[in-house]
Amino acid sequence: MSGTSGVEATQEGRRIRISELAAFVARVFEAVGLPGRDAQRVAALMAEADARGAEGHGVFRLAQYVKRIQSGGINTRPEMRILRDLPASALLDGDNAMGHLVMSRAAEIAVEKARTAGVAWVGARNSNHAGPAFLYAKMPLAHDMAGLYVAVGSANHLPPWGGTAMLLSTNPIAIAVPSLRYPPVILDMATTNAAYGKVKIKAQRNEPMPEGWMIDRQGRPLTDPKRASEGFLLPIGGPKGYGLALMFGLLAGTLNGAAFGKNVVDFNADSSTITNTGHFMVAVNIAAFADVQAFKQQVDEIWDQMKSSPKLPGFDEIRLPGERSARVYEDRKANGVPLTSELRRVLDELANRVGVERI
Repeated sequence: MSGTSGVEATQEGRRIRISELAAFVARVFEAVGLPGRDAQRVAALMAEADARGAEGHGVFRLAQYVKRIQSGGINTRPEMRILRDLPASALLDGDNAMGHLVMSRAAEIAVEKARTAGVAWVGARNSNHAGPAFLYAKMPLAHDMAGLYVAVGSANHLPPWGGTAMLLSTNPIAIAVPSLRYPPVILDMATTNAAYGKVKIKAQRNEPMPEGWMIDRQGRPLTDPKRASEGFLLPIGGPKGYGLALMFGLLAGTLNGAAFGKNVVDFNADSSTITNTGHFMVAVNIAAFADVQAFKQQVDEIWDQMKSSPKLPGFDEIRLPGERSARVYEDRKANGVPLTSELRRVLDELANRVGVERI
């Protein structure tokens, strides 16, 4: 990388350093009313999402977040508070703050409680879209803990199995387990074949969707992302994915007094209504169950076993959950995050509109 701007041209698009991407996002958030510390925290998490390959939940969402803030849909001066507090659990009210701030706080509470309780579960309500699930599942890793995160998605794009009324969202889950020599094992998945953020990216890039992502209301494959409103996402494993989405919604939404089912607000279409998004975070203290170093070594051994399995024809390698993301991060840490010309144009327009320096 050369020059002072931190960018370079690639086939994917021009690249920008992770730190410069975070600084730009923070400038934008401060310009629309977030306190500096909060702006920097959210910006760092959004930049990490892009750095680890979750483009649908990083800076791509910035204009949408700004629109919600400016429309009164997000509280820029929240007073988060714990509504229920027990030794191994808590219920956090996010006061309609940025979801990144709410779930960062929930993860901190879960880790602190798990130090003594062994396992801690923290539910959250009155939150917002918080980006990719892995961001929060991996937070306990720094404390020799495993993490589990589940959220009610911020828009319904999935009907109950066999139905057509969109009453469920992608309702993602992420689980992070520490290792010793290898990257942590991190599963981050939606309960649908594709997250809706990927559909939005395809639409921005004028690219078709693969068959299997969505169908229309007659059950036919839907591959034009600009017609996404005419159909719905497909669940993983048919009725099994529907079942997971339902149960995750009950635990992350209904249990916390957050929106679920018909009460979920589509934050893609509505910028001003409070979403009351629900999530939960679980921290598992490894030391409560095993010697930490021994456990991490065993995870490494499992890693080696998986990688050494004979491969089916057509497969170049066997990957563990989170392995690709770790590789992407190492590349982007060294070479910067690629930004397509379409996304850069959106960000330039946003910078001009709120009066900050372009990226």
